[in-house]
Amino acid sequence: MGRPSTKAKDLRDGYYIEVRNKNQKTGIKIRRDTKEQLLLAIEEYKESKEVIVLGKSENGKMKEIPDLKID
Repeated sequence: MGRPSTKAKDLRDGYYIEVRNKNQKTGIKIRRDTKEQLLLAIEEYKESKEVIVLGKSENGKMKEIPDLKID
């Protein structure tokens, strides 16, 4: 066995949100392929969890999502 990798893993291309329990510091990242799927995931989780939109990952870099409206 060798030492574990210290380099952070590159994120796959897609839309990312972080879902965490209320009053918690850490959560899990959830990736969706399309903006419509992302909006469905936000609607699903926002009732019981805290949802943070991280953005869109392209070529390993995170970008903001234009025209994203969350109520």
